[in-house]
Amino acid sequence: MILETLTACPVCGHARFTPFLKAKDQTVSHAEFQIVACSDCNFLFTNPRPPASEIGQYYESNEYISHHDDAKDLMSKVYNLVRDYTTQQKIKLLHHAVPGKGTLLDVGCGTGFFLSKAREACWQVHGTEPDTQARAVAMGRVGEAIHENIEAPFFDSKTYEAITMWHVLEHVHQLNETMDWLHQHLAPQGRLFIAVPNPESEDAQAYQENWAAYDVPRHLYHFSKKAISDLARAHKFKVVRILPMWFDAYYVSMLSTRYAQGSTSLPASVWQGTVSNWKGRKSAEKEYNTSSLIYVLSKN
Repeated sequence: MILETLTACPVCGHARFTPFLKAKDQTVSHAEFQIVACSDCNFLFTNPRPPASEIGQYYESNEYISHHDDAKDLMSKVYNLVRDYTTQQKIKLLHHAVPGKGTLLDVGCGTGFFLSKAREACWQVHGTEPDTQARAVAMGRVGEAIHENIEAPFFDSKTYEAITMWHVLEHVHQLNETMDWLHQHLAPQGRLFIAVPNPESEDAQAYQENWAAYDVPRHLYHFSKKAISDLARAHKFKVVRILPMWFDAYYVSMLSTRYAQGSTSLPASVWQGTVSNWKGRKSAEKEYNTSSLIYVLSKN
């Protein structure tokens, strides 16, 4: 495969980068990929990377849990158990941020679990999912057509009170074009919810190249709070709230200990996850800095 190389920072457009670290694809190819830092804004991104036309093969693994519902091993059982609770927390967040409910688009909806719960909570729901098998499951679960991507003609005249991207933005090749599309299709008083891993978290610092949330090459970008703020501002959004995803520190630590040591150490994972959450808690001096963060954006 011929990888594509970005010649400009996706956030600020600067043309000089420095090597940050090399991380290994732990689930499919086991190849190493370079993560670079923009010399101007310090944004981290995987470069070079597989082109959009070839990236699908890097998702062809039973370990890519968001595309499957069956819980066959410890990691998937933990994922599904936590998913039930965190989905309800996301629904509560929607209700708080968007009073009156309304229309919801979930971009990259996987097997549609979140969308189905949002529909039960009286949202009018639509979704996109590029993976064929996951999309079929989502359609059966949600009872609505799930589209392959946001470019579907179905969305041309649609606007939404809420658009969600739960661990999706880091996968999108056309980053700036996607942000423009989101701005165009978000209702004037609507809210955009973006959840992404946080490379400045304590667990990221502890595990370094073995930090599971780098997940190269599927994760094309590695967003700090500054990077999300810069990207939002460039596309006429503003960040109105930042929230923690407490469980991610434990799940990511379980994967990361396996990558670093060859097997999952539950005690070490629980310890590191707890330390990361403790150090990433909000205080008078700083915002949340946990393993993953939810950013709530509004239009400027």
